[in-house]
Amino acid sequence: MLLPSALFLALGVYIAGTNAQGASDTSAIYQLSSDPEFAFLFEEYLALSNNFGANTGEVLRAASQIKPGDFESWYSEFKFLADAIHTKAAAIDSKRFPVSAREAYFRSSSYYRAADFFLHSNWSDPRINTLWDLALADFDAAIKLLPIPAEQASLKATNFSVPVIFFPASPEVARGAAGVRKQNCTTKPKLPTVIVGTGYDGSQQAVYHYMGRSIVDRGWNFISYEGPGQPTVRRQQDIGFIENWWDVITPIVDYLHTRDDVDPERIALVGMSFGGTLAPRAASREHRLSAVLAINGLMNMAEAIFKQVGDPLASLFASGDAATFDAVMLNLMNNATIPTQFRWLIGQGLWSFNTTSPFEWLTELGTIVADAPVLANVTCPVFVAEGQDDSSAPGQPVEMAHDLGNLSTYNLFKTELGAGEHCQLGAEAQLNQVSLDWLADIWDGIKVPSNLTDGVY
Repeated sequence: MLLPSALFLALGVYIAGTNAQGASDTSAIYQLSSDPEFAFLFEEYLALSNNFGANTGEVLRAASQIKPGDFESWYSEFKFLADAIHTKAAAIDSKRFPVSAREAYFRSSSYYRAADFFLHSNWSDPRINTLWDLALADFDAAIKLLPIPAEQASLKATNFSVPVIFFPASPEVARGAAGVRKQNCTTKPKLPTVIVGTGYDGSQQAVYHYMGRSIVDRGWNFISYEGPGQPTVRRQQDIGFIENWWDVITPIVDYLHTRDDVDPERIALVGMSFGGTLAPRAASREHRLSAVLAINGLMNMAEAIFKQVGDPLASLFASGDAATFDAVMLNLMNNATIPTQFRWLIGQGLWSFNTTSPFEWLTELGTIVADAPVLANVTCPVFVAEGQDDSSAPGQPVEMAHDLGNLSTYNLFKTELGAGEHCQLGAEAQLNQVSLDWLADIWDGIKVPSNLTDGVY
């Protein structure tokens, strides 16, 4: 059908104006690009430096060369950087210098993932798979060089498999650690274990640097995973996001119960970003979890999107006119004058939900919620985080904590301390300190307040 040009023009002007207004506000974090989405992602990849997933000089150099809003420029610079660091990693004698090789492979893996980020609006682009294969290969090379090598498994779910990576904690570190039960020193210790998953676009490889390393450092096991719609499952199994996320988490819990190094009564689930919806949703059916951490608390992503783009698109979607809505959205996605964030949001949504229809994408997204009826079925304590400067879903973390009642503990991470961004990007030390110390108290049976903001943690 023909696109109603007046409607398209009005929406384009509205969206561009809304973005320009937001971009003109004083940012909580120094911006490395005039394109707000690029600036946010530079912050994300810089944050990986906190746990050996990047180097600040390498990312800052790439940022200096990338043209704002130019997707091919983004790809080219990060691909160049990834190839260069990979070449260094491969040249290292990993038997003599395992730390050097491991750290280089971790960084090249991160940069291959970065190079892929803006390619998903064109599913036929072969780089979507070739870059990911390179990223996985280098990450796999890195984790084999850890002092205690990580273990990979593919767990059978309903009509898909769940790839997981299990990072065992050191028994020496675990001995006497907070959250760990006292055990007979002559037997292999059963340790607390934290499952961590991301959301709309993140990978399980990245969460090792954000939170996984900090978990292992505390003497706890860490296991990462990906489910349908997430990077590896979407590529290798051609499956988009599903609403029954408990079908992803239950096989992981089953697997952990078979291991002799896991304390089955101390298994927690962390969900980051859109995972802040997926984790509580899974916990509404999977009741063997001892705690859930929603970072940040996100109840309804579809609702948050419509509030940000405004009434024109929301009204068009509500009318049920799928054909017109699809035409408008696809034209916006392919229009280089539309803000990067909005164009990427559409392209990533279609790709991760495995549909070519924006109407179908948002309809399905609207079924994946952690609303009051879902939260009413959660039976374990829940940590709900919010970044003071996170504008992705204003008010939803507070609402989630309220609906959870006595099960919830809320914490507002402050902008003035650099922790106010989405998922506390760049301030992972603060995030891990507060959330994981809370988790240790939960496991140790210590009473925690309902609001930790400005508290002892």
